[in-house]
Amino acid sequence: MTTCESAARILVVGATGEVGRLAATELIGRGAHLALAGRNERRLAELAASSGCPTRRLDAYDLDACAGAGPWARAKLGGLDGVLVTIGVAGFGPAVEVPNAAAEHLMTVNALCPMAVLRGAVPAVRDGGFLAAVSGAIVNAPLTGTADYAASKAALACWLGVLAREERRRRIAVVDARLRHLDTGFASRAVVGSPPPLRRGRDPGPEVRALVDDLIAHLEDLAPRGSATKPWQAGTEPAGRC
Repeated sequence: MTTCESAARILVVGATGEVGRLAATELIGRGAHLALAGRNERRLAELAASSGCPTRRLDAYDLDACAGAGPWARAKLGGLDGVLVTIGVAGFGPAVEVPNAAAEHLMTVNALCPMAVLRGAVPAVRDGGFLAAVSGAIVNAPLTGTADYAASKAALACWLGVLAREERRRRIAVVDARLRHLDTGFASRAVVGSPPPLRRGRDPGPEVRALVDDLIAHLEDLAPRGSATKPWQAGTEPAGRC
């Protein structure tokens, strides 16, 4: 297990969700100093009480507030080494049947909100830090009945790839975390439709720990220099640099 020997200062957005909570717990256990943001006020209060971390409620539809999360975290932590965005929502159904309101919601939560958070964090994060967001393995192989959901995740993945090239000179690692289907109940909480037949999800603990290992390795300069968007997936070798 890679530890945060220098007490890395990291913002976790989506900390009240399952993956965000696991990532925050893992990072705290390794000595990182965190700022936590999420939608659920009760869970944020519980996190603040148990961890002592500064917290901030975020509404995915308030993109200006999302963009302000990075500067807020830097002010609270005295600097910012990295940002991890785990916010997301699922939605299913044939493309011709998904209501426009649901399609808009999927694009806002899964793409526009993470993009706004990371856009605002670019000037706040230090050179050599990281900017990471969870897209998902669905980007690699979208299933029928997932057109709008997959499109929202693919939009985020594409945006991360361009951001990586734009920030290469600052040696910022831009990580596209394409986590595999996890046993978190995420698909069952879809905003529209029902999920297609899926295999049982993987245990999220090892997947999240592996992602945290990768992020901390960037901060400790264990990875090759230069910025890249990594279509990251547990159990695979790091992808080539852009």
